[in-house]
Amino acid sequence: MMHEITTTLAGEEVLARAKTFFAERVPQYSAFPEKAGPGYATFRGQGGEEIAVAVFEVENGVKVRASSMLHDQTIGRFLSTLPRVEIEGA
Repeated sequence: MMHEITTTLAGEEVLARAKTFFAERVPQYSAFPEKAGPGYATFRGQGGEEIAVAVFEVENGVKVRASSMLHDQTIGRFLSTLPRVEIEGA
């Protein structure tokens, strides 16, 4: 499942927070960095399951997309910790 939000944080900060969050904040479903590059990071967790996080700039902030077959709840928890861009009129 694909999860997506727009945040006020810089992309590098989002990826740094992801590395800490997935390794430390949910011990029973920990996932550790496997690959990283400008704008993305992948993590390997329980049973070899992968979490992928990508960040890219958009007009009003930084779009964060994350996906996994097993860790949807953990991804949702991570994204809920990020400050969201407020949409005018919403």
